[in-house]
Amino acid sequence: MPGATVRISDKGRRVLRELSARTGRSMQALLDEAIEQLRRRRFLEEANRAFQALRDSPRKWKQEEDERAEWEEAVADGLEED
Repeated sequence: MPGATVRISDKGRRVLRELSARTGRSMQALLDEAIEQLRRRRFLEEANRAFQALRDSPRKWKQEEDERAEWEEAVADGLEED
């Protein structure tokens, strides 16, 4: 697997070593997990901002609601009620 050298602070390296020792996981695995968690958090933050912008625009929010209503009809088309 190709690798790269990344510089981190002394404190970061110390914490990473401690976590590695406590969990029995490699420092690389811990860094991979931390990177993935950050990526997911950023994705959700961006999605929340976009959704809020949609909610802040009455015209766009109405379009969203109308589209959802159309999808509800299409999804239920031909299905019987329980």
